[in-house]
Amino acid sequence: MRSALGDRLGGRSGPVFGISIAVSALFLAWGIFFTSSLATTMSAALDWVTRSFGWMYLASTVALLGFLVVLACSRYGKIRLGKDHERPEFSTFSWLAMMLAAIMGIGLIAYGVAEPISHFATPPHGLAQPESARAMVVALQYSFFHWGLHAWGVFAVFGLAIGYSMYRKGRKGLVSSLFYPLLGDRVHGPIGKAIDVLAIFATLFGTTTSLGLGALQINGGLNTLFGVPTGEVVQIAIIAVITLLFTASAVTGLHRGIKYLSTITAGIATPLLVFVLIAGPTVFLANLFFESAGAYLTDFVRMSLRGATFGDLAWMQSWTYFMLAWWVAWAAFVGVFLARISRGRTIREFIVGVLVGPSAAFFAWFTVFGGAAMHRDFYQGGNIAQVTANNINDAFFATLDAFPWPVLTSAGALILAVLFFVTSADSNTFVLSMLSSEGTQQPKRRVLVTWGSITGLTAIVLLLTGGLDALQQTVIVTSAPFIVIIFGLAIAFWKDLKGDPVVHAQAIGNDQPEPAVAEEPDTAVYASSERSQAP
Repeated sequence: MRSALGDRLGGRSGPVFGISIAVSALFLAWGIFFTSSLATTMSAALDWVTRSFGWMYLASTVALLGFLVVLACSRYGKIRLGKDHERPEFSTFSWLAMMLAAIMGIGLIAYGVAEPISHFATPPHGLAQPESARAMVVALQYSFFHWGLHAWGVFAVFGLAIGYSMYRKGRKGLVSSLFYPLLGDRVHGPIGKAIDVLAIFATLFGTTTSLGLGALQINGGLNTLFGVPTGEVVQIAIIAVITLLFTASAVTGLHRGIKYLSTITAGIATPLLVFVLIAGPTVFLANLFFESAGAYLTDFVRMSLRGATFGDLAWMQSWTYFMLAWWVAWAAFVGVFLARISRGRTIREFIVGVLVGPSAAFFAWFTVFGGAAMHRDFYQGGNIAQVTANNINDAFFATLDAFPWPVLTSAGALILAVLFFVTSADSNTFVLSMLSSEGTQQPKRRVLVTWGSITGLTAIVLLLTGGLDALQQTVIVTSAPFIVIIFGLAIAFWKDLKGDPVVHAQAIGNDQPEPAVAEEPDTAVYASSERSQAP
């Protein structure tokens, strides 16, 4: 039975839409009318989750990476996310550009300098003397850890599972549909609905964190360029304006809105990166990159499983646990989006592209901007680390101020932050609408507008509740249950793959595999559902 709210706003959006809106509204009301209660509860929940289950974030991300390596190297790597004759819908450049801009782009501005320079001033786990040459390597090593393979491994598993389910098995674009091999027809009942609501809730707060960070960064840029004061009033105004922009962009659709904005951001980010690389200490940055990458690879396992056993809980909560929880919370959003732009690619091509491409781009960005900031402080008596300690949102602009044409480059960074903000929220709105509309890839405009508005309001509430600390606490707490969902879908995906026609064809030595077909129980249900939702 469809909810009345779902019928009014989203046509055939189903009960998941109404339940998700109701749960989100309750959280917003809690934050608006009982702000201190929300802050106290989230702080206590954060402490309990990280002390009791922090190890799960570490172990789960490593396990998912291992799962991907096995898939890429196995016979399953040749299977396409679609029918055997299908080929990629987007060019490789557009594919990679959309990954970076629409998914984690705001992190390039928010943390591109702030994280390395923070670790340089206070090295994690006491691995180096503060503000020393060794601290530079450790700073980038942990920045790579937080933004590289572990993050994209979580996204890749989810993206593969949902892409295979939608395009090869003919199922709905829902998280619950991924569990059909394990749950059978029960995915259409209360258990499936609960899975979908949990996915939407985790996605909302994972992406809202990015929007809050984006508002803080834009406020910092406006303050640097025009002297606009920093504070809640300005940040709320920024979120309100940006909400209108990304909602309008989401309504225009994937090919026009998100694709064009992603291409523009790549066109601005690349020249800015090249400028700082050339104008900065180029040879030093090249050497720092290779030494830090070597340290990252050498210490990969130890770094991946190092917890807070010996008193580093506060640091882990602010950095490693927060980052890994953020990626878990983003899994449904990013996974659905990756699947949507990756139709026709093979599993092996998908894994290599998603793990290597974005990780390499983030490593280069953090090295150039973070390395330039550390070089400035270490060799030229700069104060970027102190500026960052005072206000983390000023780190990127303080670094650009040390180079020629600071007004021009800061203006470019500000535009980039706005565009990253819009594309990330645009993609988020599309995915939330899709997940709450029975998996349709063409959500109703009313649903898109509803989720765009809720996303903006949630970001405002969290900023008023406690700024960056509230954003970090909420994403860690709300993402914890979703780890179980991700492991469950990985098991279901593996079970699906073992019965794929391509695998059977290879087993009997047939070079012309049978066409991939949907399972009979799913085909009739999902085909009928998609026809009824066609615009």
